[in-house]
Amino acid sequence: MPTKQISIRTNPELIVKLDKLATATKRSRSHLVNQAMEEFVAREAWQITEIEKALKEADAEDFATESELDAMDQKWMKNAR
Repeated sequence: MPTKQISIRTNPELIVKLDKLATATKRSRSHLVNQAMEEFVAREAWQITEIEKALKEADAEDFATESELDAMDQKWMKNAR
């Protein structure tokens, strides 16, 4: 896949840490930054999707029943022991 160049500004201490990590892992700065961005974007997209689903459920008043909450409490109490 073709790539595009971007430019960011960050603090020098982070660059030093990135360079040490790149050396230790024998990877380039670019590889590590790209990997970090992919993980961040995937996590944030997942979180937004889950929030949107929860908001739709709330708008539809699709809430847990009292018995469902009791069952969940019992499960957690059993697992906590």
